[in-house]
Amino acid sequence: MAGAQRQQRLSRSCILLIAIAGIERFAFKGVASNLVTYLTDVVNLSNSSAAKMVNSWVGFTSIMPLLVAPIADAYWHKYSTIMVSSFLYFVGLLALTTTALARSWHHRNRTMSSSFLSLSLYLISLGQGGYNPSLQAFGADQLGDEEELPCSKDDKSYNKKTLFFQWWYFGICSGSLLGVTVMSYIQDTFGWVLGFAIPAISMIMSILIFSGGSPIYLYKHHDVVLQAKKPLMNIFQTIKASALRCFHWGITLPNDKSEVVELELQEKPLCPENLESLKDLNNGPQSGMYLLKNAKVMVRLLPIWTMLLMFAVIFQQPATFFTKQGMTMKRNIGADFKIPPATLQSAITLSIILLMPLYDKIFIPMTQVITRQDKGISVLQRMGIGMVLSIIAMIIAAVVETKRLEIGRQMRSAGLHSETVPLSIFWLLPQYILLGISDIFTVVGMQEFFYGEVPRTMRTMGIALYTSVFGVGSFVSALLITTVEVYTSSKGIPSWFCDDMVEARLDSYYWLLAWLSAVSLLLYLLLCKYYHKKSDSDSEY
Repeated sequence: MAGAQRQQRLSRSCILLIAIAGIERFAFKGVASNLVTYLTDVVNLSNSSAAKMVNSWVGFTSIMPLLVAPIADAYWHKYSTIMVSSFLYFVGLLALTTTALARSWHHRNRTMSSSFLSLSLYLISLGQGGYNPSLQAFGADQLGDEEELPCSKDDKSYNKKTLFFQWWYFGICSGSLLGVTVMSYIQDTFGWVLGFAIPAISMIMSILIFSGGSPIYLYKHHDVVLQAKKPLMNIFQTIKASALRCFHWGITLPNDKSEVVELELQEKPLCPENLESLKDLNNGPQSGMYLLKNAKVMVRLLPIWTMLLMFAVIFQQPATFFTKQGMTMKRNIGADFKIPPATLQSAITLSIILLMPLYDKIFIPMTQVITRQDKGISVLQRMGIGMVLSIIAMIIAAVVETKRLEIGRQMRSAGLHSETVPLSIFWLLPQYILLGISDIFTVVGMQEFFYGEVPRTMRTMGIALYTSVFGVGSFVSALLITTVEVYTSSKGIPSWFCDDMVEARLDSYYWLLAWLSAVSLLLYLLLCKYYHKKSDSDSEY
């Protein structure tokens, strides 16, 4: 029994990398969680423009791993990728701090300052594009030689990797909690220069800690040829080679007439002694069959990936419109202290931190009794439950917003023109907490699903697929905002996102998101019915 318990412990290198991931989340959330407030109050953008800018930036940041991961898999070791990208990350945070400093000194040259602001933000995106998937894949490498995620809960490899992904998410949630609560207060109280400088300092600290841990890391050197590390390039090369064969078929006749049985294509050896080598060739990393399997895996994941996009759209709301909602509500504690609206985002991470341990201790044993399965529920079922909870969160958000608008209009009718309504900001807590609980199910499930369903030579790409859901989801969110604005302007009615929050119709927008998410969930359930997990034969490549 003691030996089994030891198997469940993570190595020192895993624990160190989880801590480093938490520091990175502190830095990123310290910037992203309150960025919409900076853009509206300091840069003077409208609510819709600020929301679209934040969504576009978060989308670009999240989709960058999908673009950087193939290059990292093909040419760089994970360690080198982490070092280079973390340096770019730090330079972007430093540039953002410089932008805030320049804006506080020189208010006139706003065009140059805004351009430099965008440049610094997208430099952060570029750095994070290589940093996050490489760091998580490097952390998973520390578990040893287990290459796959088995289906049996009795398998030690399954237990260890599930434990790793849950603690990894616990670590980044802890960092996010500190970033949202501490940095939002500092930015609202002490200013944006200090509010952006602290994340930059924490990032350089994480670089030093990561490099200091180099002696204890496990470095994996694959025993396959270099082409195995270039899956996407190989796919294009195979298509090219196949096309050339179509136009240049070579047909040969044997010299000895007595041995003629039939005409054979030159590419098809018949010698018995070559049959074994032919088998190895077909399974090799440069073979068309091998590359076709890789391509089929990626195509097979695409429908599930697509249905998760609306979940990602919902998760853009806390950093944008939820925060703007909170700015118009009563947020006093005592006579002097005001709660920064972005601080409520900490309810998401706090609910994750507090409830994550209950998932294994209470929820899984209950589902094991009901389903009579070792794992309780499958990864796909886990993600589906989170999607249901996110829809409920949007329904609650719509109801609370309707009440806020009702009170605001009553105040306008009474001749009061204050934008702040006498409705406590804590009425927003249920929607934040429900999103946090849905996060435990869907986001952790997504990490395990995409990491486990790709070939081992594309593991960084698997992590990138998970992050790209939120990247594309952010762009979809920005597109929805633009579409709604075009629709409302064509009808001659006030925009749902107008700067006057009493005239805005965020409740209608939340209902729209709930309906779209419900449709997405139904399609997801249909896809899950016909989806088959990666087979044991697929795990060999």
